[in-house]
Amino acid sequence: MKTHKIGIIMNGVTGRMGTNQHLLRSIKAIIDQGGIKIGDTEVIMPDPILIGRSEPKLAALAARAGVTRYSTNLDAALADPANHVYFDSTLTGQRPIGVRKAIAAKKHIYCEKPSATTSAEAMALALEVRAAGLKNGVVQDKLWLPGLLKLKYLIDTGFFGKILSVRGEFGYWVFTGEHEKLQRPSWNYRKEDDGGIIVDMLCHWQYVIQNLFGEVKSLTCLGATHIPQRWDEAGKPYKCTADDAAYATFELVNGVICQFNSSWDVRVRRDDLLTLQVDGTHGTAVAGLRNCTAQHLGATPRCVWNPDIDSPVKYLDGWTTVPDQGVYDNAFKVQWELFLKHVVKDDPFPWDLMQGAKGVQMAELGIKSWAERRWVDVPKLG
Repeated sequence: MKTHKIGIIMNGVTGRMGTNQHLLRSIKAIIDQGGIKIGDTEVIMPDPILIGRSEPKLAALAARAGVTRYSTNLDAALADPANHVYFDSTLTGQRPIGVRKAIAAKKHIYCEKPSATTSAEAMALALEVRAAGLKNGVVQDKLWLPGLLKLKYLIDTGFFGKILSVRGEFGYWVFTGEHEKLQRPSWNYRKEDDGGIIVDMLCHWQYVIQNLFGEVKSLTCLGATHIPQRWDEAGKPYKCTADDAAYATFELVNGVICQFNSSWDVRVRRDDLLTLQVDGTHGTAVAGLRNCTAQHLGATPRCVWNPDIDSPVKYLDGWTTVPDQGVYDNAFKVQWELFLKHVVKDDPFPWDLMQGAKGVQMAELGIKSWAERRWVDVPKLG
């Protein structure tokens, strides 16, 4: 068995997302399963080195993950020829610094989204890494959620007929921190620290829409800061300067209309924290993170408006569960495996930094639409 040992510099993984999704549920899980098997004769084995500012935090995380390598010296890690890939999950504003250092060190690049705070910067990074001839990718994890994979199966098999519209509902109640433990870091609610739900979520909606439903032609977005004060990790109150809710509508080139509500100020009364309802001429489906239900035209009830009596139709009873098409792995882990196959075996990997720049552009245009209170067109990138 030939083993391809791939050194991965993991910068910024002491944060919540980096620790849970990228280190523990992705890289450690890949190591624990014996690597990524390439047929019967080859295997890719990650060899991570954890990078951060706090050595005690790194040591504790390394022990938890069973990782032997960690350091506070990014430059030394980049200079080590045993490290082939640079992964960045630091704060968005710091990301271009690390990525450019990695480009100079001739490392392949994989990073969290957003890839930068502006589309101009994100585009520049994409062009720089392309000019350097390095393989690169950006996290677009929602594409491998079981619910969305089932939705894509229905699209690919023609279940919907002509797709008419998409309605996305995302969010949950994030406690203010005044009396409760924080669920999200306080910087999320400070614009000066690159926080805000538009920057966070419109990047996701861009690649979900593009990969499932089509290219976005134009959009309108209204943001809001519904809760003006929260309490930080030290229990001190602070002013919220970033948006905590966004209400966006996207017009696609093919005529489909997509509406996405995103909020950290909403209590959940739906099947999941994220639901996507897709309506078509021949059927409708509603997907959550893991499950998907559908209703075909032939099973659609005839609804009659009459508010004077209880509805004779039990609307929730007329839906069929879309069955699993196999075993679904962690979405972040799936994309990590695809990227490492791309690095080692040159397998196709279309989710590169140019695609990441499109997500940053979408968030930027959402903020522009909100500021100018109008529809804005989406120019093509790349």
